Amino acid sequence: MDTSHYDCAFLWIWPVVFMGWINGGWEAEELAEVEAKLDADWKANPGTVKGGNKTDDDSKKERRPFLTQFFSPIFLKAFSITFFGEWGDKSQLATIGLAADENPFGVVLGGILGQALCTTAAVLGGKSLACQISEKIVALSGGVLFIVFGIQSLLSTVQS
Repeated sequence: MDTSHYDCAFLWIWPVVFMGWINGGWEAEELAEVEAKLDADWKANPGTVKGGNKTDDDSKKERRPFLTQFFSPIFLKAFSITFFGEWGDKSQLATIGLAADENPFGVVLGGILGQALCTTAAVLGGKSLACQISEKIVALSGGVLFIVFGIQSLLSTVQS
C-alpha cells in the first residue's frame, strides 16, 4: 500500500501540532520562572542594572556549551532553522542540477547571494510586520493555513 498521500498530509499538519505543543507548554512556564527570578534579584539589589563582575562573566562563559562560546544563540538558531529548512528542498535540488552543468564556484556564489537576499527580505519584512500585528496572529494564521493544506491533501484524490 502506498502511503505517500497520507505522509504528505501528515507533513503539512505535524509542524502545527508540534509548535502548538511547544508554545503552549514549557516555554510559558520557563518565562514565568525567569521573570520571577529577575524580580527577586531586583528586589534583593534595588538600583543595580547588572550584577556580577568580569570574573563572574568569564566563568559563566566557560560553562556555556562549546558552540555558544563562539557564536551567539540567535546566530545558531537562525543558522539551524535555515540550514535544516532548506535541506532537500526544490532550490537545493535545482542548485545541484545547475552545478552539474555550470561552474560550481559561480553556483555557490550565486546561491549564497540569492539566499542572503531572500533572508534579508524576510527579516526586514518580518520586522516591519511585527510592528503592525502580533506574533500570535501570524503564528495562528500560518498554523490554520497549514492545517487547511493538510486537510486538502487528505481529501484530494490520488492519481495513479
